[in-house]
Amino acid sequence: MRVKICGITQAEQGQAIANLGATALGFICVERSPRYIKSQQIQEIIQVLPTTIDRIGVFANASLTDIEAVLKIAQLTGIQLHGDETPQFCAQIKQLWPHLEIIKAFRIKTAESLLDIPQYREVIDTLLLDAYHPQQLGGTGKTLNWDILATFEPDRPWFLAGGLNPNNIVQALDNLTPDGIDLSSGVERSPGDKDINKVTQLFQHLNRIE
Repeated sequence: MRVKICGITQAEQGQAIANLGATALGFICVERSPRYIKSQQIQEIIQVLPTTIDRIGVFANASLTDIEAVLKIAQLTGIQLHGDETPQFCAQIKQLWPHLEIIKAFRIKTAESLLDIPQYREVIDTLLLDAYHPQQLGGTGKTLNWDILATFEPDRPWFLAGGLNPNNIVQALDNLTPDGIDLSSGVERSPGDKDINKVTQLFQHLNRIE
């Protein structure tokens, strides 16, 4: 199972998290986010990471020009779209950067929230389901209603996100079988400052499940 830790801002923490077993790190390229990190800082972190780890830039309602500016500096392996991007926009991303993994995030409020997903199937590689929050796009610490996903069987790999932490990860994976999990605030001391002890606990729990 893929384990993505999002909101990385410090090279030392990114390196430690990769060594603990994360398969992907996420870098927030949304300026209004408290976890925002500049392109040059992303690249500095990437340079100390194992080459096997996925490096995902997280964008929300960004323009193609904005995304391209980040990609020119930071050697990302994937783009996560965490805003209100249309299937048409995702198709443009896929056409421009076919070598990158395209992850589309959906904020799940009710079962009806899942109805938008099928129209994206041809233009993305991976789904990410996050909790709905009226003001914040992600990293809220809020858990989504797992019951909504009880019969969710997409034809794309998917990440479960939204309020996951070392204390509830076993319960989450007892209820659902995602292809990956995505954590941010659940393994932090403060936004962008990861708690390595919490990350260690996370992997201890995951190893017991396996």
